[in-house]
Amino acid sequence: MLRLDDDMSGFYRTVNVDEGFQWIAQQGAGRMLRSPTVFEDLVKMICTTNCSWALTEKMVTGLVQNLGRETNDGRKTFPTAEAMARKPLKFYVDEVRAGYRAAYLKELAERVASGSLDVEEWLTSPVPTVELIKKMKVVKGVGDYAAENLLKLIGRYEHLALDSWTRAKFFHVRNNGRQANDKKIARYYARFKEWQGLVLWCDMTRDWLDTQGCAQD
Repeated sequence: MLRLDDDMSGFYRTVNVDEGFQWIAQQGAGRMLRSPTVFEDLVKMICTTNCSWALTEKMVTGLVQNLGRETNDGRKTFPTAEAMARKPLKFYVDEVRAGYRAAYLKELAERVASGSLDVEEWLTSPVPTVELIKKMKVVKGVGDYAAENLLKLIGRYEHLALDSWTRAKFFHVRNNGRQANDKKIARYYARFKEWQGLVLWCDMTRDWLDTQGCAQD
């Protein structure tokens, strides 16, 4: 989950040649927290599409509270694909409040539980990213946004995974508050090549870090 075994040396060499981004290597930034399984991250990613963060939290909480296994201290785990697959579509509509995503969550859980879809192999798949993203988008509910964000969580950073939040943040941080189209954003980070998606993420979340010496001016 903490990605401590990820080799970040190439990433740090890349950002170190750009004075404006040397802070990333100095701070040891760039290890994006992920879930224990690709399945969990995929479900959560589907729950972020076309909705507010509050609604995403509500859907994920509904899954955990209704289907998660209870721990000794009363908290619950994220549900397994098998637990999700056993629930009828109505559960995802009425209890999880997943809306149009209900059918996507139900089908995904059934496919993973049956073994017809192995999403965990994406983590170590040797196929080129362009092919892997095609595999991801075969899953109903996964478009460019979800696939590109999921790629970051499995260690592939060629894509920017732009959404309304990253666009708005870029306008503020890098474009003096003015709107910019996606092509301009892409041009800005293109020099970082296979690391551009991770550089964008670090750039947009720099103010989340300890303000001592690394907050955005």
